[in-house]
Parts: sequence; C-alpha cells; structure tokens
Amino acid sequence: MIVCVLLPRFQLTVAAGDRAELLQVPAALAPLPGGVQRVGEVSLAAEAFGIHPDMQLGEALARCPKLVLVPPDPAGVADLWERLLVRLESIGAAVEPERPGLACFDAQGLLRLQGGIDGVLAAARRALRVPARFGVAPSRFAAVAASTRARVRRPVIVSGDRAQARAFLAPLPVALLRARAALAEAGLHVTLERLGVQTLGELAALAPAALADRFGTVGLLAYELASGGDGALCPRQPTEILRESLQLPDAASGMQLERGLGLLIDRLLARRERQGRTLRAVVLSAVLVERGTWRERAVFREALADPVRMRLALAPRLTLVPAPVEVLRLAVEQFGPPASGQRALEDEPAAARTARLREAIRQARATAGPDAALRVLEIDPDSRVPERRAVLTPFEG
Repeated sequence: MIVCVLLPRFQLTVAAGDRAELLQVPAALAPLPGGVQRVGEVSLAAEAFGIHPDMQLGEALARCPKLVLVPPDPAGVADLWERLLVRLESIGAAVEPERPGLACFDAQGLLRLQGGIDGVLAAARRALRVPARFGVAPSRFAAVAASTRARVRRPVIVSGDRAQARAFLAPLPVALLRARAALAEAGLHVTLERLGVQTLGELAALAPAALADRFGTVGLLAYELASGGDGALCPRQPTEILRESLQLPDAASGMQLERGLGLLIDRLLARRERQGRTLRAVVLSAVLVERGTWRERAVFREALADPVRMRLALAPRLTLVPAPVEVLRLAVEQFGPPASGQRALEDEPAAARTARLREAIRQARATAGPDAALRVLEIDPDSRVPERRAVLTPFEG
C-alpha cells in the first residue's frame, strides 16, 4: 500500500512566509533570476483566472493584471522540506521525495507496527506537525491522485489491487498526468485533451499500440499509469545534515563572497561530525538583500577533502548570485569515502596517464567546443611562407 503525502502550494507558502494574506489574492511564484520566464505555484485565486504553474509570465499577467509575483525562496524550501522528510523517516518510513511538497512511501512494513493503515496515517500526521493531505492506493500514481482528492482530516484510501486503482482513476481528468515529470515536460495531457481524451478512463480504453505509435514511450507510460500500474518506489538514503553559515556585516559580493566561501569551506572540513570523510556533493545557498534566496547544487568530479580544489570548483558559482548577499551558507548533501593520503608504490602506468589525458580533453571540448584542444602539425618546415610550415589539428591524445 503506497501512501502519498501532499502539501498543496508548498513552495508558494514558504516563499510567502508570514505574509499569509498573499495566499488569499491572485499570487504566483516569480521566475528565478536568469531562468525561464514561467510562473511557479499559484494561489487558488490565481487559478480562478485560468493561471496554472509553468505558464508563460506574459500570458499570466495578461489574464490577471493584478497578479502578485512572490520572490521564490529555494533555500528555505529545501531546508524545510528536508526537515519534513526526516520527520517522516523517524516513524520508519522509506520515503521517496518526488518534488518539494509531494512524497510517497510504502506502508506495508508499518501496518503491524502502527496498527493498520489508520495508525500509519496518524503517526505520519503527528510526525509532520503541519497540515497535509494523505492518499493511499496500490500504486504510486493512484496514491498521488487520491491525495489531490483528500482533505487535511479526511484521507482518501483506495483498497484492493490494480483493478480497483483503475476504477478509481477512470473518472479523473487527464490533467493529473502532470504529476509525472516526464509527461509534464512532453505536454501529453494538453495533446490528449485536444484529441478529445478528457479522462483517464478514456485513456486506458485506448489501444497501447496506437498510443505507442502516436506518442512513443511517454504514451505507453501514460497508459500504464491510467490502467492502475506504476513502477516501484526508489526511497532515498537517509543522510545526516552538516552545514555552516556566515552572517556578512554588509551586503557582500565579488571578492568578499569568495573570502566568505573560503571560510565556510575551512569550517566545514574542520567539523568533527565529518569524521575524515570526503565530500561528494554540496549545496551553496545565500539569503539576498532583496527579499528571496539563492541556491546552487554542486557535484564534484571526484570526492574531495582539499580546501583549495573545493574553492576552485565553487568560486565560479558565486557569479550566478543575482543580488548582494546577507547570509552565505554551505551544506553537505552527500559524503564520499574517507580521505586517504597514501600514494601508489610505483609510478602511474602510461596507459592510465593516457586515459586521464583523454578524459581531460573530452571534458575541455564539452565545455569550450571542438577547438579547445589542438596540436601543431608540421607540414612544410622549409617553406618560405610561415602559414605553410605548420597547421593546427585536433589533439587526439
């Protein structure tokens, strides 16, 4: 039995903060600075004007000129969502987070521990300590659909097998396919509505071969979801939280941010909780002088514990900060193996050096183009014309 936990308009609620009145008027999350000009989550009043998430900003303002654009808070959303996931995991649930505000877990192993599905839902509600909607169904997609029909104190439970899940999904609109990222990017629900397919039951009644011929793999995926099926859950691995923050006395940018970053790296590597482990992925975030936050995830090419190499990898990310910074933060997202200072007893073989050189050339070309790595090839050294003596050719290593 799959349990879906839904917190409606989670990102908009976090961005609004203590300004709860924004949720009562037409409001939407503003686009990220430098990102695609599309609105994020919208309020109920904005939905009444036909505005929905991922709509073009110009179209949203044309439909509602009084639309309030709320600056996004990606750092605050990530921090609060991580705390809520940890609370769910505290009851023994193996959680798979799909996006901030939506998570699923399998309740099969918790039924006897909590005294049935009602006990599992009650334990999850007590652990979260925030209003949430719960949906229970045999498949993940059906559980997500059930959570959209639930209320805070009235969960929707679909018992049985795949046939019961298909019967529950049949009258629901095909717009629910937007809950799956692959189908939302393809815009499959829009195409289906234009073709006259309005409900999931009508979609499940179509021939899989026809859907595959028209839409490819996304068509087969939509058919599987509408038929009550879905893939297995992929729970995340629980990790410990390790972060450092630096309060900047004045609005900082440029070299001041780089010095602050170096201080945060030194503090993070000196923490006792690191236990000598390397860092595989980190999250760099900032609280901006203008209302809002900035967040950037960085995955190192190899696990690091060298502060110099970490500065070289993270310093270019600071150029993406859209405004002066008040607070700079650095957190560990994933640890690597323990650091080791031992070297090989013998010199590195020539084959290994050649492989590393080829990998470096491949990465340079992927970043700067095919002309990033060239070599000088002599053609006519005795020519009187300098341009004929040598030419530049691709370096193959």
